[in-house]
Amino acid sequence: MAYNWFASLPNFISIGRLVLTPMAISMMVDRNWTAAFALFVVAGVSDALDGWLARTFHLQSELGAILDPLADKALIVSMYVTLAIVEALPPWLAIMVVSRDVMIVGAVSISWLMSRPMKVAPHISSKATTAAQLVLAGLVLAGRAYGLHIPVLETALIALVAALTIASACVYLWLWVQHMRP
Repeated sequence: MAYNWFASLPNFISIGRLVLTPMAISMMVDRNWTAAFALFVVAGVSDALDGWLARTFHLQSELGAILDPLADKALIVSMYVTLAIVEALPPWLAIMVVSRDVMIVGAVSISWLMSRPMKVAPHISSKATTAAQLVLAGLVLAGRAYGLHIPVLETALIALVAALTIASACVYLWLWVQHMRP
């Protein structure tokens, strides 16, 4: 039986995004902002590409349903923690972003441990949160790489990311509580 490599392409792209994440973080720590921004853009394009391939050619898989969000979370959490460490974003925002993701993973894990697994599917509030988080990270990286620092826009995006992060955490908490009710 021949191996159909094309059917696994979205998963390979997600794995590639996981591999790019520590490289981008390393570039940020070294203050190589241009390379960090380039890797961030490649990771973003790869996210769009793997999703498009999976939907267009019906290549969705159980593994992809885990790998894609895992790669997204690894990128976002790593970016926010590193941007806070290098003082490009406020530490409280990184703590908020990480805490939300830990809460969601914790809730899903508890559900599984209690033999009440939840369907893992992104809510619209999560998609909006992720989009805002990526735009802010991209703006900060571009600002450092190319001197495109726009304080008013950055401040507005920080406020938007904070508000959406809190809102989506509340939505997921509510959905989890409803799911876990006797």
